[in-house]
Amino acid sequence: VQLQASGGGLVQAGGSLRLSCAASGRAFNSYVMGWFRQAPGKERQFVSAITWTSGSTYYADSVKGRFTISRDNAKNTVFLQMNSLKPEDTAVYYCAARTSTVIVTTPGLYTYWGQGTQVTVSS
Repeated sequence: VQLQASGGGLVQAGGSLRLSCAASGRAFNSYVMGWFRQAPGKERQFVSAITWTSGSTYYADSVKGRFTISRDNAKNTVFLQMNSLKPEDTAVYYCAARTSTVIVTTPGLYTYWGQGTQVTVSS
């Protein structure tokens, strides 16, 4: 399984970005796809996740109402639409996958990881 994250960049506070995670290597019918972020000097933090088959979603409280996760099954791609961005959202964002239909928030329970994409929100 290979994950390729893209879409990061520099944006002003209040702006929007859309991250993409292209997955390849096998069928993802029984997978959970997640987004995590890591700011300098901090631990990797759960952001959001979606089940590949049913589309069930879960969000961290810090992004609920501002971020939306979605997937395009035909393109094997997961998206993270980020609106109303804040300086505290600045981090490297990673997509990840685990072989399960249960969403969890612990990074260590995700098996596959993309390379990360930098998101910087200026005040």
